[in-house]
Amino acid sequence: SCPFCREPIPSTEEECHKQAMKRVEANDPVAMCGEGILQYQKGDYSSAFEYSKKAAELGYVGAHFMLAGLYRDGHGVEMDEKTSIHHTEVAAIGGHPDARFNLGCEEEESGNIEKAVKHWIIAANLG
Repeated sequence: SCPFCREPIPSTEEECHKQAMKRVEANDPVAMCGEGILQYQKGDYSSAFEYSKKAAELGYVGAHFMLAGLYRDGHGVEMDEKTSIHHTEVAAIGGHPDARFNLGCEEEESGNIEKAVKHWIIAANLG
């Protein structure tokens, strides 16, 4: 059984999704972001955006990283580089290593090599 909820481990994908949706309904930001990723993989970018937005509002840095990609690519929302960078920065400040790495890439593209290297070192130290 699950050490958190004491429910039996789901044996089917349908049961797994049902349990995840219970967590979403309970405002679990990790479950919301996970559902956002599932919707993204299905090609439902609008739903992916909504789940990720709610999870980010609840403070989950992984959701900020997801939002950064959605804004960067214009999936489920109008493409907006400034907002994408904002969410990347929030995720990086929150300790998301991929977000920190991406900030380094942004700095490199802008010609700020010293800042880029600092971001990459922090990203490497985060794992």
